[in-house]
Formats: sequence, C-alpha cells, structure tokens
Amino acid sequence: MTTTTPLDFFYHWEAKTPDHPYLRQPINDEWKVTTYGAAGVEIRKLAAALKGLGLPPKTAIAILSKNCAHWFMADLAIMMAGYVSVPLYPTLSAAGVRQILEHSESKVVFIGKLDNYEAQRSAIPEDLIRISFPYYGPNEGIGWKDLIALQAPLKGNPHYSTDELATIMYSSGTTGTPKGVMLSFGALGFVGECVSRHLQVTKPERFFSYLPLSHIAERAMVEMVVLASGSTVSFAESLDKFAENLAHEQPTLFGGVPRIWSKFQEGVLAKIPQSKLSLLLSIPIVGGIIRKSIRKKLGMSKARVIVSGAAPIPMNLLLWYKKLGIVIQEMYGLTENTAFSHAAYNGVKLGTVGQPWPEVECKLDESGELLVRHPALMQGYFKDKETTASVFTADGFLKTGDLGMIDHEGFLTITGRARDQFKTDKAKFVAPAPIEMKLLSNQDIEQVCVVGTGIPLPIALVVLSKTGRSKPKEALIREIIATVENINSTAEDYERLAKVVVMNEEWTVENGLMTPTLKIKRGELEKLYLPRYPEWYANKDTVIWQNDEEKG
Repeated sequence: MTTTTPLDFFYHWEAKTPDHPYLRQPINDEWKVTTYGAAGVEIRKLAAALKGLGLPPKTAIAILSKNCAHWFMADLAIMMAGYVSVPLYPTLSAAGVRQILEHSESKVVFIGKLDNYEAQRSAIPEDLIRISFPYYGPNEGIGWKDLIALQAPLKGNPHYSTDELATIMYSSGTTGTPKGVMLSFGALGFVGECVSRHLQVTKPERFFSYLPLSHIAERAMVEMVVLASGSTVSFAESLDKFAENLAHEQPTLFGGVPRIWSKFQEGVLAKIPQSKLSLLLSIPIVGGIIRKSIRKKLGMSKARVIVSGAAPIPMNLLLWYKKLGIVIQEMYGLTENTAFSHAAYNGVKLGTVGQPWPEVECKLDESGELLVRHPALMQGYFKDKETTASVFTADGFLKTGDLGMIDHEGFLTITGRARDQFKTDKAKFVAPAPIEMKLLSNQDIEQVCVVGTGIPLPIALVVLSKTGRSKPKEALIREIIATVENINSTAEDYERLAKVVVMNEEWTVENGLMTPTLKIKRGELEKLYLPRYPEWYANKDTVIWQNDEEKG
C-alpha cells in the first residue's frame, strides 16, 4: 500500500505550487479563488484552533454542509489536528442527524451550506461545539473567521500512519439504520493515488464537486483525486445556479449519477424535441455544430473523463449521450471498499461497470455474489464487530452484497443486490434490477421499482418522466404495454411482469423514498405499498394509475 496520505498530498502541493488554484467557490456570482498556499494558511489556523479546544486525539468531529470550499478545508484541518471527520448528508432529517452524531460520539460539528437547517437544529445536542462556515452557513456557535482570527498557523507537517483512522463515513441508509464505515488515512491516499495514475491525471485538472461529499464516491473520486493530482475543484453556488456554474467552469473530469444524467437529458429535450434533435444530428455539418453546442451548455465541452456511478444507468441513456459525443464511463464501488472496485478506465463496454482496477482482486462466490480485496478496504463498522465479521471472508475478501457476472475480458455486469431479491407466492426468487433496467429504456418512465412479495408474478411501480406526463393517457398506456410485452418475451415464466402501477408522486429525498445519493429506498416503498400488491395484481388492466385506484 502507498505510504502517502491525503495530508501528504496537500503538504506537497502547498510547498510546490502555492499559487495554483485549489478551490473555486462562487459567492453572490463572484468566484472566490483559494490557492494551495492560501488554503494552507487557513487550514493550519483552523487545525491549531481545533487542537486548542483540548479534545483527546481521535475525537470525532462532524461536518454538516453541502459541498463548498470550506468543507474541503474543514476536512483537512480535522485530519491535520489528529481528529476523525464524520461527514453528514446535508439533506438528513433531524432524526438522521441525531442518530449519527450520537452514534459517532462527535464532540464538534461544523455547520455550513444547508437548505433546511431550521428543521435540523434541534437534533444537535446542546453540549456539542458548533462552528459555522462563513458566507453561506447559519450563524451558529463560533464563527469560522472568529475562531481563526488571532490564531497562529499550526507549524510543521503533522503526519499520521496509513493504518490510523481518518474518517467514519455513514452509509446512506437504503435498508435500515446507517452503518459507520471506518476508513484509514492509507485507504484514502491509496485510492487518490491509484485513480489519478490510471486516469492519467498527470497535470492539474478541473473538477466540479456537487454530489454529496458525505458519499464515498465524491470523497474518493473528487476530493482525494484532486489532492493527489494538485488539481482545482469548483463548486456550485446553489441549485438554481448549478447549470450556469457548471457551464462556466467546463471541468475536464466530471461525474454524475443516473438521475442527474436523466435530468440533463430532460433539459435538452425540453428545448429540442427528440425527433428534431435526431434529424439535426443526422446532418453532417449541422450535427457537429449541435453536438458542440449541447456539450458546451451542459458544461461538458472540455471533459475528457465523464463518469456515472452509485446506481446502474440505463443502456438507452448511455447511447443517447454517445450520439452527442459524450461517452460516459461507469464506475462501481462501495463505501466499504473506498469506492475502489471496477471502472471503465481501459475502455467502455456498454452494459458493464468496467474491469477491476489493477490493484483489485475480485471473484464471484457460488451464489454469484461479488467479492473484492485490495489494500483500501474498510477497517470495519464503527462499534459493530459482529456485522464487520459477517462481511469479510476468512481470506480477507469483502462481501459486496452485489450479484454479478464477469465476462472473459474481466468486465463486470451487476445483476442486482442479493438482498433486493424477493420471493413470489410461486416460491420463485426474482432479481428486480435487470427488469428495472429494461423498463427504464422507455423514456416515459423516470423511476421504477419492481416488487412482488406474496403475489404470483412481479409488478412494477413507476414514476413517469416529464415526457411521459405530457403524453395522452391512451398513447402512454400503449407504449408501456409494448415495453412490458418486449420484456416478457425473453423472461422466464416467473419473471414476467404482470402489471405496471403509475404512482401519484415522484420519489424524492424529501419524502423519504430516495437516499441522499438518489437511490430508491425499496424498503420504504414496501412499507407503504406491500398491502396493496394483491389488489393491483387482481386489476384487469395491465397499466394502473395509483390515484384512480384510490378514488375507487
């Protein structure tokens, strides 16, 4: 394993390229640029101030904020001072905030960019020290600027061994209570170094950070790769300014999740209907101009590496972007393996999440579950030795919980989560993920969850896309039925979809039906709708509207 840690990366660039831009943060439409040298002064002052609080080494310090320049600096200051960072999703409910603060035993919390802090405030224990970010944070407790105003910068380069705990990252909670994943300094440094090398980040690149830094993908693939390569990272000022900020910055490396890619597509098609777009793209010179224009407006004109992760992305969406000259590489990883498992770094093969990174050993067990092993696996779940032991094999492989297939070239196709399988009343187990991906090929459908516990055949709960909502009901029904018939034509008898239920409302983080990383909470949907599966299954129609059923 590398002996380099995130702090070692930072010390290197602080000394070698002090005038190079590190953080670019828009404040009231003005881009505030912080160089590596200036960030070093700020971080060292904050680290000294934290040490001055008199907390024991390895005390947990939480960060509750959306992505911003001060998030990066707070994280490095916590590390530099010898403490353990605990990132919290900025969209967490009060109950979620309280649960993690209590479980992690955090003694300090940084409070930054938040949309609904009023609803979260009561979850923070009174005895916790609160430090507020400047510019965009609520003025709670001690202000960042006040804390460091008269503070001398921490001298020297504090170094911590690679096996020391650096952070506790809590899972997004798709199934039950989030678990605290313990990651070492070495794990974070190893991934930053390896990904930089394999993606050939040999000179400073431009990154754009907007997916939650409390999620391992953004933490590892953006924060750590930026540090490893001495690159520059920009942030969005707000959701309203996101598209404008991204188009302004034109990053050279960019990552998204399927939901983001769908929203980008929806925005393009709102301005140019698909029929017109297809026609324009088919005209040689005009097509080139259109592609270039769309890529620039999306902020992708300079991007040489474009990534999608966190969940499977529909094939039709990948092909749609490819026609625009935007080749999306899929990556795959877990919090438990520091997001380092598979990627399309060596060529894209549609339908797969790529090959294992060179440092990764992987295999499938007898049930088809993917097992991985490398030097950056987690140290375990915080305060949960029993669960930790259950997810490792005797020879040190991590049990990912994902089912997959590996082809002769080593490309991995994820076929679903082992725990997402359900048993119909015919005693047959159904893996929903492959069926969901096929349904998502229909552009009228934006979200889908295939279920079927206790009924003879699976049914699909779906949320319509903007395109689907704009269509006449009869036409929409015909197209959904055609998609179902196409799926069923190649499915096993017990996997054939019986019904499609069109839901009343979109599944969101706010209504508790998606995680902060935009994954559907299957368990929460089951709680809401399991009792209704039999009546939906018994309905004579193939496509059913939830609101029509409720009126009846």
